[in-house]
Amino acid sequence: MQQMMKQMGMDMDEIDADKVEIHVGDQKFVFKSPQVSKIDMQGQEMFQLQGDYTKEEQGPSQEDIELVQEKTDCSEDEAREALKNADDVAEAVIEVQ
Repeated sequence: MQQMMKQMGMDMDEIDADKVEIHVGDQKFVFKSPQVSKIDMQGQEMFQLQGDYTKEEQGPSQEDIELVQEKTDCSEDEAREALKNADDVAEAVIEVQ
């Protein structure tokens, strides 16, 4: 198989990964102990990922929410919404004020 791949201009290497995370919008896919292969085919690099994963919702950390609440005296929902709309905590504080 390896010989045939070489003849076709393909090279495949296994990557010993402990964990892989893929961030898509507000979601995160977490693969623990995945099988990861890097395939080089005619100058193009591709990665193949296999394994069980969990799907998690991403959002602002509780620490950031509490900091915005502390600085602005707003509700948790208001702080969470401001953090979703802002690039960082400082911008969220300004947005709430």
